[in-house]
Amino acid sequence: MRFTEIGQQLRAYRLESGLRAEEIAARLGVSRAALYRYEKGEVIKLDTIKRLAELLKISPLSLLGIGVEYYNRPIGYFERIRQIEETADQILQLHGPLCYLTTSDGYDSLLNEAFEEARQNADGDRGSLRAQSEQVMGIQAARKRMYGMRRPGIIAMISTGSLQHFLRVGVAGALPLSERLRRQCREMAATEVENIATLMETEPMGLQFGLLASAEPSGSFKVLRSRDRASLAVNPFRPDTHPNAETGVAMVTGADEAIAAHQRVAEANWREAVKGAAAASRVRNLLAQARA
Repeated sequence: MRFTEIGQQLRAYRLESGLRAEEIAARLGVSRAALYRYEKGEVIKLDTIKRLAELLKISPLSLLGIGVEYYNRPIGYFERIRQIEETADQILQLHGPLCYLTTSDGYDSLLNEAFEEARQNADGDRGSLRAQSEQVMGIQAARKRMYGMRRPGIIAMISTGSLQHFLRVGVAGALPLSERLRRQCREMAATEVENIATLMETEPMGLQFGLLASAEPSGSFKVLRSRDRASLAVNPFRPDTHPNAETGVAMVTGADEAIAAHQRVAEANWREAVKGAAAASRVRNLLAQARA
């Protein structure tokens, strides 16, 4: 068994569950320090894995990395993707409207402000909502730091429809925000779309964008490859999804047939995608229409 990977998945599922480390440790009858050691890759007994799986309401096989992992909250999914990106050499992404790893610091700053305003207007435990938002933004910041250090190759395909919607509603489009902040979110969306056009035009090494100008993809996924393995992540959660939202179920798997099927779809879309200066021109036209 690969205990480091079991530990990584344990952490992702712990965040997904919403349980604090102290709660899980107490129910298992171990110290919090022992639980953290498990998450860092210390040897863990099979019986403990079974008890953890029962507590987290998942299959023991999922915790062992066999089969399919499911996440119905953004925090668990984003943490799992962060872990996989730590060793990924290539990321192939279909749909959009953004490639989060290439967004600006201003995007994160405004998203954090949007989460805070939504928290102030929410019912329930605001302290818990703040903690969740801080956790999610911390995970996302760690993803960007890792990308900045490692620079895996990225091929990202975004669709015309998703860009138009993003420009219309702005960052955090699903959150109830004040008109002032909603205006800022639309302005930030325009800034990020202009950034995408620039990246399409300049084509920096290791980063390629393609515009899907015909039919809209029916789903969003990414294939992440490292030297010795590949993972497929099917994702309903945009980076600006509220941390407490349960709007879908994300899936992560290493199954060869699933990866091959999605790879074929991605390759077919990439062949048809508009690229380079032509794509940048179309994106800027969409931006001009949104501003008119």
